[in-house]
Amino acid sequence: MFDVTFLASSWACVYGRGCHGVLTAPARELGQGCCSYGAHLSGQEDADRVLAAAGTLTDDQWQHRKRARSGGPLKGRGATAMTRLVDGACIFLNRPGFAGGPGCALHRAALERGISPLLVKPDVCWQLPLRREDVTDTLTGRVTSTVSQWDRRHWGPAGEEFAWWCTEDPEAFGGSAPVYLSLAEELVTLVGPEPYRLLSGYLDDRRRSRLLPHPALRKASR
Repeated sequence: MFDVTFLASSWACVYGRGCHGVLTAPARELGQGCCSYGAHLSGQEDADRVLAAAGTLTDDQWQHRKRARSGGPLKGRGATAMTRLVDGACIFLNRPGFAGGPGCALHRAALERGISPLLVKPDVCWQLPLRREDVTDTLTGRVTSTVSQWDRRHWGPAGEEFAWWCTEDPEAFGGSAPVYLSLAEELVTLVGPEPYRLLSGYLDDRRRSRLLPHPALRKASR
């Protein structure tokens, strides 16, 4: 199942281009985006991939590389593992003013090497703002997977404290292509090539007719 309204929308990440961040007050100047609380890892495979990628970063690519040598870049294990925080944000986040440029060190290094950031970043980081939820029917064992946008409610009670969240604000809906095209690689990784082929064909047809705008844009127009 797919959230057609979001996937056909013009949402695009505005990190570095007006993102207010996810603190309790707007903080564009900090350049933290959604990295303020670190990344919760999805399991051992996720952790192993991030650790391996971290070991390849240089001082020019990663502002906090020296600090990561003491205790490593992660804390916790198994279901509780997450990236460490340094000065109020993820240890992999290069801050404004860093010579190598602000933003995720893993993401920037991947682009410099000509590889996909999906191969090195924590799962939650490359998936946002997409969210896949799998629900198993206890009687039949059938699994229903739903791909939709990540809302503040999905963060639990902490999400209500965000002063700003991108999928709720019209400022983030200025992309040049619909989400199902701009995030094609992420969607294929989430659901597989054949479901994505069917989805994209369906949305190609739907876009020829008038689609309802995303709720964030409808709310703004009112």
